[in-house]
Amino acid sequence: MHTFERIFVAINKWVVVLLLAAMSSIVFANVSLRYLSNFSITWAEEVARYLMIWMTFLGAGLSLRIGGHVAITNLHDFLGTRPQRLLRAFIGLLLICFFVAMMWIGYEYMNRMGRQLTPATRIPFSYIYAAMPIGFALMIAHFLLIARSYILGEDLPTDNVPTEGAAG
Repeated sequence: MHTFERIFVAINKWVVVLLLAAMSSIVFANVSLRYLSNFSITWAEEVARYLMIWMTFLGAGLSLRIGGHVAITNLHDFLGTRPQRLLRAFIGLLLICFFVAMMWIGYEYMNRMGRQLTPATRIPFSYIYAAMPIGFALMIAHFLLIARSYILGEDLPTDNVPTEGAAG
């Protein structure tokens, strides 16, 4: 399981890095062309926007792994150890329910948008909206991989990859 998790996280990281590199390259090329030759790539802004959407949804699970999302901990900090664990288990259950609901809503929305085409590249919007169910499915997977550590109150990995001594 530990090896699977390392590979899963590494692939997820590299996909996000490649999306960022592609988006940055497209924007840089478009700005450079606009100022050097007064020519603009017609599809650059649209593709950069869609890459940003995909990067956001695919990277959300990586951020979840290290506790990078906003959290309000006033009640949590006030409680003792056992109630903290129960609260974290309840929050984890709510998160899974929310992720499943958003995955389902994203899938439904993706299917409804299948016939519409993007303005510049003329690809189906369903390819863009597929980022939502895929991103939430990844968030479920990432959360399930760290759920035990989260509920027990153990330190989450700071580099997204489990340490050698971690159980798994």
